[in-house]
Amino acid sequence: MSIVPLRKITLFGHVTDKSALLEELQRLGCLHLVPLREATIEEERSGPPGGEKARKALRYLVEAPNPRRQIKQDPNFDVDVLVAQVEANQQELRDLTDRRDFLEKRIQDLSPWGEFVFPHEDDLAGFKLWFYKVPHKHGAALDALKLPWQTVLRTNKDSYAVVLSQDEPEPDLLPVPRTHAGAKPLSQLHTELEDTEIAIEAAEARRGELTHHAFLLSQNLARAEDRASLRDAARHTYEVEEIFALQGWVPTDRLEALEALAEERKLGLLEEEPGPDELPPTLLKNRPNLAAGQDLAMFYQTPSPRDWDPSVVLFFSFSLFFAMILGDAGYACVLLLGVLAFWRKLGASDGGRRFRAIGLSLAGTSVVWGVLVGSYFGVSPAPDSFLGALKIFDIKDSETMMKISIAIGVCHVALANGMLAWREWGRPIAYAKLGWIAVVFGGLFFWLGTGGSGFLETLGAVGMIGGLVAVFLFSGTTRGHDIMSILKRVLEGGKALTGVMKAFGDILSYLRLFALGLASASLALTFNDMAQAVQQAVPGIGLLFAILILILGHTLNLGLAVVSGVIHGLRLNFIEFYNWGLSEEGYPFKAFAKKEIAS
Repeated sequence: MSIVPLRKITLFGHVTDKSALLEELQRLGCLHLVPLREATIEEERSGPPGGEKARKALRYLVEAPNPRRQIKQDPNFDVDVLVAQVEANQQELRDLTDRRDFLEKRIQDLSPWGEFVFPHEDDLAGFKLWFYKVPHKHGAALDALKLPWQTVLRTNKDSYAVVLSQDEPEPDLLPVPRTHAGAKPLSQLHTELEDTEIAIEAAEARRGELTHHAFLLSQNLARAEDRASLRDAARHTYEVEEIFALQGWVPTDRLEALEALAEERKLGLLEEEPGPDELPPTLLKNRPNLAAGQDLAMFYQTPSPRDWDPSVVLFFSFSLFFAMILGDAGYACVLLLGVLAFWRKLGASDGGRRFRAIGLSLAGTSVVWGVLVGSYFGVSPAPDSFLGALKIFDIKDSETMMKISIAIGVCHVALANGMLAWREWGRPIAYAKLGWIAVVFGGLFFWLGTGGSGFLETLGAVGMIGGLVAVFLFSGTTRGHDIMSILKRVLEGGKALTGVMKAFGDILSYLRLFALGLASASLALTFNDMAQAVQQAVPGIGLLFAILILILGHTLNLGLAVVSGVIHGLRLNFIEFYNWGLSEEGYPFKAFAKKEIAS
């Protein structure tokens, strides 16, 4: 497990070589580009970068209600032309649908008033007509109007009234909003609605015709994204007169390839180490069978390149926490069979291979833990059986399981502090991290020794006191020997000591491993008892009901256990562990690389 070291490079060349260079860099796929200028308004209006237009166009075609037969080959196929046609069709449909909704609402509002045409203003001496739909419960407000008005329709709920006024009435004239009638009569609105619906059908037909090319678009999606990525990269290069410059971060093991490219194309190349105020992107590198751990590490918070890579720790700790929450070898075997059933299919892609690796680890660890606690779909084997001999822990033994959960929490938090101490070795903060390790282990030993071993109790007290002293002395970052510097260090040390409650609170959070595991086991046992009771109460057909209870009950319990295992197993890593193990957040390395696979 490691964070790949990066170097900052800047390439200089003639503007006529920029396009060719960007294509070559995209083919190499080893550079995280750094924008040297902001895109102009015109460039931003050209559309979202990264091929989002093409991807949205494909989704629009795939979701079409009546897709047509797919064209598999077309030598004249152009991705950009098709995407433009799809965008135009989508916008046309959106506008027409909005127009139809508006017309339907206007017709609904005007239907009670019937067919009418507004008279000319001179015919009413400058007065205008204002329409109100007034519920009968507000009839008194209508009767109290000082303006002339007339009811044109009464229903069992509302009165439809027309008010005469030269100016628009105040909004509070009546306790209901005014009905907007518009200038068009009802018959014209019906005609426009019919024309709009016909236009919508025509647009939907054009959408159907465009679906002929959905397959070709999917095949060329990567090419479209590569083109968009090239355009986006070109936006952020810097140009002055006939010279351009581009900048980015590159792994140190790929520098030779860039140097060779620069020499071949006669480009200027400047290599720099990251400055003290610069934060490079984070690029993690792990063995393929443990690469799923780095997906977990990047899921919640990207580690800073100044920190350490927690991928492997997350991989194994998540597997252990999941297994303890699942707490049943039978359930684990079901998950294991599921992973094996899709093993070949998952191996078709890099993401699938990572998923099956973590799936195999979760299921395998769960099988081992389930055997150790002796639970098989809620059934415990006989003590004198082979499986019974393998049972070491009793999940119903609250005292023992609590000690195991707390011990795991102590080790996990201590490991986080230990990794930071190793990372910061040689600086005072490293000794403060060692102090926290002494504090949490001291607290564990003191608890285990209370009322029993005096040695453990004494050892724990010494560890806690010594650890707190180290935390107080070495947590301060202020340097200097003057009074103010010493006072600041004292205050920083005192502030660090307040973390003792947080430390023990975080460790107590690991009790959820025991609590959720016990809940899963208890629920499994409950379903077994229910099935047995039904079978005994209803002879014959009761067996069928018992089988249904077992299938539905254990399926529900398995689903709940998996959800709990994922959520809480990751929570203990991302909250408790990350808070102690990672000092700052970074951002991921995004390679400027081709997505299209050369044939």
